[in-house]
Amino acid sequence: MHTHIRIRLFAALAFAAAAAGASFTLEQVLSAPFPSSPVAAPAGGKVAWVLNARGVRNIWVAETPDYRGRRVTEYAEDDGQEIGRLEWTPDGRAIVYVRGGDAGRGREVPNPLSSPQGAEQAIWIVAPGEKPKRLAEGHSPAISPKGERMVYLTRNQVWSVALAGAEKPAPLIQARGNCESLRWSPDGSKLAFVNSRGTHSFIGVYDLASKSLRYLDPGVDRDGSPVWSPDGARIAFVRIPAAREIFAFAPRRSAQPWSIRVASVADGRGREIWRAQEGRGSAFRPVVADNQLLWGAGDRLAFPWEREGWTQLYSVSVEGGAATALTAGEFEVEDVLLAPDRRHLLLSSNQDDIDRRHIWRAPLTGGKPVPVTKGSGIEWAPVMTADGQALAFLCSDARRPPRAAIQVGASAPRDLAPETIPAEFPEGALVAPEPVVISAADGMRIHCQLFLPPGARPGARRPAVLFFHGGSRRQMLLGWHYRYYYRNAYAMNQFLASRGYVVLAVNYRSGIGYGLEFREAINYGARGASEFNDVLGAGLYLRSRPDVDPARIGLWGGSYGGYLTALGLARASDLFAAGVDLHGVHDWNVVIRNFAPSYDPEAQRDAARVAFESSPMAHIKTWRSPVLLVHGDDDRNVPFSETVALAEALRRQGVEFEQLIFPDEVHDFLTHRHWLEALGAAFDFLERRLARGGQAGR
Repeated sequence: MHTHIRIRLFAALAFAAAAAGASFTLEQVLSAPFPSSPVAAPAGGKVAWVLNARGVRNIWVAETPDYRGRRVTEYAEDDGQEIGRLEWTPDGRAIVYVRGGDAGRGREVPNPLSSPQGAEQAIWIVAPGEKPKRLAEGHSPAISPKGERMVYLTRNQVWSVALAGAEKPAPLIQARGNCESLRWSPDGSKLAFVNSRGTHSFIGVYDLASKSLRYLDPGVDRDGSPVWSPDGARIAFVRIPAAREIFAFAPRRSAQPWSIRVASVADGRGREIWRAQEGRGSAFRPVVADNQLLWGAGDRLAFPWEREGWTQLYSVSVEGGAATALTAGEFEVEDVLLAPDRRHLLLSSNQDDIDRRHIWRAPLTGGKPVPVTKGSGIEWAPVMTADGQALAFLCSDARRPPRAAIQVGASAPRDLAPETIPAEFPEGALVAPEPVVISAADGMRIHCQLFLPPGARPGARRPAVLFFHGGSRRQMLLGWHYRYYYRNAYAMNQFLASRGYVVLAVNYRSGIGYGLEFREAINYGARGASEFNDVLGAGLYLRSRPDVDPARIGLWGGSYGGYLTALGLARASDLFAAGVDLHGVHDWNVVIRNFAPSYDPEAQRDAARVAFESSPMAHIKTWRSPVLLVHGDDDRNVPFSETVALAEALRRQGVEFEQLIFPDEVHDFLTHRHWLEALGAAFDFLERRLARGGQAGR
């Protein structure tokens, strides 16, 4: 038998609120706003960030001397229209930003509420105390150093418009392929950009005065991450050797070595100044930064490299020579920012705290990095004011949700907008997850976070749930997550624990945080689904616990986590009683084409056979446990057809399933109401199948 149940928001939340013994509701634990996109003004002591409060997104600003956050836009609806790409004008008086989701791959702008008027992605400008002004349709704005003009991208080409006045937008560069990564020269006379042409990409430089275009040191490879020298005479860039992708999911522990080149803007001639060594680290691994190359004082370039098997930072002279290690050890650098003095880097990493993030300061010429933050919290996305006197960042811990904070001089950090945390947010009722390292079925050690129900009675056996993040290039932490999607997942895990579930969040192989060899796992994904060993090992760990009922173990996850949820149900229904699969992958041969369009299963039959055998669809005949399928039908990451095909297969097999479908919603649900509805439906399903209904439908 199968059922088709669409659980509406009010029903799921009413059930959660009315249930006996609940200390807080799902709506309360998701009530705190989520901060993102902090950026410092190039002049004065000002910072800005975006705050998403129950789906209502606005820009906030704080400035010296008191740094009290205040809202500068007045959007009032949970309409699913994102705000991002904030950039201050050079005088620090206004902020340019993008509102609306990215169309991408020739699609329309996301319209998650199915508005008959549709949606748009546009660039706006706002000054504190004034109303926003729409500048143009498009994205990726870059403001001229003189502050009078902005270039941006629309339909993969470069356009231009004045920031003031009534000038109409006009095309600036019409080039073959796709344009991206717009970079003004220091004096504003030229514009560098990346021109991607499928198999290769060039670094282009457009001269505004002569209206001429030159490509620097062109070749057959992928050139990117252009950065100007302070005098505007040279550009450094990354060159990644051309490679035809034969099949996805091949572990990239090595490749043809990438390199750094410096080219003359005047004549376009370039030369190699540094090349990665053969072997480990020869494949390029990016960090989270505005650019992968940072041109600092003394003409030194900072860059990421995995030479020792961990993502670390190095620097090299633009004249060439050996690279100097700026960080080293068994940890990974994530956020990177060049400090205003151009002599130091600010970075976030999991140094000395593998399942958290903290901020460090590292000299560009080498030397021991200095911790800026430490303790049991999580800190990320550092930005420093132009005067170098204050450091702003985002932070959280096990109980306190993500928020914007500032540290002025040597003073203690403080929140920039503490009043935005609602009174009903249940900080005091949350649990601190415990770090646990388990053995996968093949013996690999896997890091997890364990959420135990508060007030559990000794000897009582409870239902339990495994959670799998997406990505797979992600890592769940010992606290509120720095990504919005996983902030919501962490809230759900806290809610499940509050309702009596033992919850284990599994940082399975092929995720980040634990080095190159863990991330580039052997036979992961479509190469053999080696992560299933982690799913099985985590399930057996829960079954062995004296506080877990072995007959009531479930799974949930989204995207790659939905894939592992479906794989666990398909291969091990005797261990897992039920699962919630949000927009999961069910047949790799379909999904691979979404990010590798040239992939042809017919041309690679052996690889395609392994890919299918690594997919849940290959194991439908052993799938017995019920599942809730959740998907938005405008998903641009995992095709909606994945859920359509799985539902058809489950019907033929006689497996009971329920479904919650969001018309016009994308992969990472854009509205707060859809998140509430999806997680509320997931909780209701698990309650009926694990807490109250046992192994119904098996």
